[in-house]
Amino acid sequence: MYVFSANANTEKALGDFKAGEEIPFIVYINFKDLFGAEQLCRLYLLQQGFINPKIEKRKLIDAQFLQNQKLIDADPALKDALDSGYSIQIFNAH
Repeated sequence: MYVFSANANTEKALGDFKAGEEIPFIVYINFKDLFGAEQLCRLYLLQQGFINPKIEKRKLIDAQFLQNQKLIDADPALKDALDSGYSIQIFNAH
């Protein structure tokens, strides 16, 4: 599994964000290949209606952490990614 720090723009106003504003995201992708995970990250952001997705940082989550139930229970986004294959979180700032 990979976790990405990404940015994308919104075409219309969304919550506290104005139309066209760049929004920061943390995206978990449950995929073994980095290239494929990056493409899925971009695709999922586009699918959610965001434009110009850019990946800023990427990190592989070691398999040992994915076996730790305490860690999984403490991080709902990680649990969601394990269950559904991905998870997207919007942040107000990096």
